[in-house]
Amino acid sequence: MSKIKEMILIIGHGSRNKTGNGQILEFTEQLCKRQPQWTIEVCYIELADYLIDQGLKEAAKKADRIFVVPLILNAAGHVKEEIPEYIELAQKESPETEFIYAKHLGTNELILNIINRYLKELMQSLAMPDPKTTGIIILARGSSDALANSEMAKMTRWVYENNEHDLVDLAFTGVSYPRLETVVQRQIQLGMKQVLILPYYLFDGILMERVDLQLQRLKQQYPTISFAKSTYFGFEQEIYELFEQRINESIDIAS
Repeated sequence: MSKIKEMILIIGHGSRNKTGNGQILEFTEQLCKRQPQWTIEVCYIELADYLIDQGLKEAAKKADRIFVVPLILNAAGHVKEEIPEYIELAQKESPETEFIYAKHLGTNELILNIINRYLKELMQSLAMPDPKTTGIIILARGSSDALANSEMAKMTRWVYENNEHDLVDLAFTGVSYPRLETVVQRQIQLGMKQVLILPYYLFDGILMERVDLQLQRLKQQYPTISFAKSTYFGFEQEIYELFEQRINESIDIAS
């Protein structure tokens, strides 16, 4: 079988939630429609049927140059260590193939635009949309990597600077602290009458399901407080633009 010159291999995180994995495939299908000149395949880091080691191996059989592009928001262990290790192993097994590792999505104004838009929509849904009595919580996955957590702190500050809310806080669903319940309690003690939760996630999954359960408990615990939550943002126009930007950056490096 003759090889093509180039291929893009998308690396999704993977989830026990089949809906989340399916959404990565859906994202890939939409990207193929937007960029029909690209040959694109997808694999996952974990918790899925088609994992990164197999994805790299199969891609090397089909193309001379592979652009490995993580569909991941933050640079923690997967982006910094695990994916590069798999690429290094694939390079040893297929020395005739060129592997180019693209940058993850990262923290930037395109994602800030999404968050600000979601925040505006949530405010419009409230009966009393007063920013002075409405707390915002950016809810991230959490990591053992301090730099990854600091990127979320930076985004939280950007949201504060771009809006009129007195309280914009960061919480994590796991690994790091503070957790959602603690931050909600603090905001209510400081006089917030409404609390808006903005999950920092690309797609659906087990963690998003847990956030929904947490929100139900918080509503029962604080019946006089109005809560609202936004959704994941993987299918927003800015995510496609940012992902295409990461791919084009890698193509420019290779040319």
